[in-house]
Amino acid sequence: MLQFWASQMTGMNYRAAKMHILRRLREELPVGLSYHGLHHTMDVFRVACSLCEAEGVKGRLAKLVKTAALLHDAGFVTNQHSGHEVQGCAIARAELPAFGYMESDIEQVCGMIMATKIPQSPVNLLEEIICDADLDYLGRTDFHRIADTLFEELQAYQLVGDEYSWNRLQVSFLTAHRYHTNTNRLIREPVKQVYLKELRELVATYEV
Repeated sequence: MLQFWASQMTGMNYRAAKMHILRRLREELPVGLSYHGLHHTMDVFRVACSLCEAEGVKGRLAKLVKTAALLHDAGFVTNQHSGHEVQGCAIARAELPAFGYMESDIEQVCGMIMATKIPQSPVNLLEEIICDADLDYLGRTDFHRIADTLFEELQAYQLVGDEYSWNRLQVSFLTAHRYHTNTNRLIREPVKQVYLKELRELVATYEV
């Protein structure tokens, strides 16, 4: 408790929190996560930083977005796909107070983490940024490469069947998905629609 109040007086130490979270992810994430590994977290973090700048989010709020990006898949340390968002929030509530995050900060971070749960449900700009950062790859040139790693992971955890069912799932997912920020609606959405058209044409051949 003394440590908690001391940290409150010194303010939010985002840099120390970042180092702590990354250390936990490096040490505790299962090695079999071909998609949801540390590389994904860092990709989401990078995009979240870029979207904050593009969408005019600065200062303390930007640090909260970056914190949420680092924690949004931290729940995978439990080696379970279902409910990892809730686990990530539990980690945030348990560990961020030691780095000077106030209760209101932590609730905002948890709101962002929970907003990434599929189907995404952002209710403010910060949550929109995290959601778009999490699925930024859907509208990027590395879409197929990253999608292949997700297919590999879901197969390893017996959450998807063969390539035919996977491609049908991708069509359904991309059809339902929407980008939320003005930035990604402008930049990523048109590219995503190209991939969706290609996948629909591919899946149509399965019915012949």
